[in-house]
Amino acid sequence: MGKLFADRLLRTWVLLVAVTLLSSLIGGAGGAARLGSAALVTVLVLGIAFAKVAMVMFTFMDLARAPLALRVIAGLWLAGALGALLAIYFGVGG
Repeated sequence: MGKLFADRLLRTWVLLVAVTLLSSLIGGAGGAARLGSAALVTVLVLGIAFAKVAMVMFTFMDLARAPLALRVIAGLWLAGALGALLAIYFGVGG
């Protein structure tokens, strides 16, 4: 079993599946009731979704081996997109 999880892609895939299940538990029916706040659930689910996007970009799209400038741009794009979605959700600027 140890050799099976030696593969970086497989480990990432298993982690993505686990995080997806966690996200569905948090965001599913009763998620806000368990955590006490719909806003908290939204922030957690969006954060998990963007973490998954980062895992896919850096592992499966091999961005981890890309030039530093491209990695920085991708990270800034992810942070900006997450920030924009949170700003829209919380009604900032409107």
